[in-house]
Amino acid sequence: MTIAGLSPEEKREAPLLLDTAPPRTLGFTDQAAFWGNIGVSLIGFSGAAYVLYPTGHPPLPLVGALLATVLGTVVGTAMVAGTGAVGTRTGAPAMVVLRGLFGTKLSFLPTVANIVQCIGWGVYELTVIALGVSAMTHDGVPHGLVIIAAGVLSTVMAIWPLRVVHLLRKYVTVAVGIAMVYFTVQLLGSPVPEPTETSWSGFFPAVDTTLAVAVSFVPLAADYARHSRTVRASAGATVVGYSIAQIWCYILGTIAILQAGGDATKIFDTFLGVTAGWAFFAILVLREADQSFANVYSTTMSLQNLLPRVDRRVLAAGVGLIVTLLALPVRDFSSYANFLYLIGSVFVPMSAVLMVDFFLGRGRRAWNLDQDSPGRPLMLLPWAIGFVTYQLLNPGSISWWADFWRKVQDATGIHATWWTSASLFSFLVAAVATALLVGLSGGFRPKARRNDGDRPTA
Repeated sequence: MTIAGLSPEEKREAPLLLDTAPPRTLGFTDQAAFWGNIGVSLIGFSGAAYVLYPTGHPPLPLVGALLATVLGTVVGTAMVAGTGAVGTRTGAPAMVVLRGLFGTKLSFLPTVANIVQCIGWGVYELTVIALGVSAMTHDGVPHGLVIIAAGVLSTVMAIWPLRVVHLLRKYVTVAVGIAMVYFTVQLLGSPVPEPTETSWSGFFPAVDTTLAVAVSFVPLAADYARHSRTVRASAGATVVGYSIAQIWCYILGTIAILQAGGDATKIFDTFLGVTAGWAFFAILVLREADQSFANVYSTTMSLQNLLPRVDRRVLAAGVGLIVTLLALPVRDFSSYANFLYLIGSVFVPMSAVLMVDFFLGRGRRAWNLDQDSPGRPLMLLPWAIGFVTYQLLNPGSISWWADFWRKVQDATGIHATWWTSASLFSFLVAAVATALLVGLSGGFRPKARRNDGDRPTA
């Protein structure tokens, strides 16, 4: 890992190749602003419907929806902060960190999964931007033009990621904060109807929904936290910035949905219906580019785990082009909740395995991130156990997938009850299984001095 010989400009931006040490230029406020912007999303406003009306359950009481939002967000964000802290310690991107956990070749498995999901999220975010512009202009701007413009902007941002993070802190966060305050005052100025025929039976499925939104950033967190000056700054900024933003976003979404008569498809109309709502809504639509930028950049970082000697700018341009082309024909993402559950079932237990092994096991002695890091197939076991636990408690709603896991439920006699949370249980099960493996392999030893294996090499 080297940083000498670079120009001052290059030393302030993310490295172009994997074997270059990352500059540590991000402080607490930079990262809190970044995660705060990520936490405010048009997805969150409409996603509040899945909290208020959990799939397969009666509506939650308003206090139940708010409590589920807070619990799911805080717990999910803590998982994101924990995995990000590993990136701060090692200086490695998220998927490269997994070389130490699984070995280099086995790390390609979650890397490919992350590339697929980040591209999918990138397409989704461009679609959301187009829908927002369509709502503001009454379809006055061609869909393709919005997609291309948003795709170009996201790609440019991904080429200069650290500059973007600094700009977010200086300008965008202030504008977004003003817009959120304005909508809060306006929406609370009208009565908030209480949902009827409510039940608490869907509380933990609602928790899983908000947790899944937060935890979807687990495989991205280290891509940014690696540039943090300290672990305390990266972890604290993640928890504070993202938690406040997502909770605020979901609360506003819940209010807007209730004022729209429970129809989540009219949520944008609620925001645009307030005085001067279009101006503040435009800020939130433009801010959505932060989300698409994050997905393009993290796809690039994942690709560098596979192609360590390729300039990340070339990869970012290619990823941006692919995401834009894929988004052009897309008009709707009706299976959003199902996609979230599936992502959560993969990355919730993986975050548990990573954190336990890094902070209590192998990471206390040597975390090998070399290009030829040997395989550790045994670490796939606790990840698989956590994944199976999640599916048994929440098979989701993708028909063929859910049917298979319901058959497994019937065969094993394991069924979810009102108090079982797929996310929390799968995390705990994976963490315990990893701790057992760590103990059996001689873990929990005193922390040793870190060696060159603590830095990614290619």
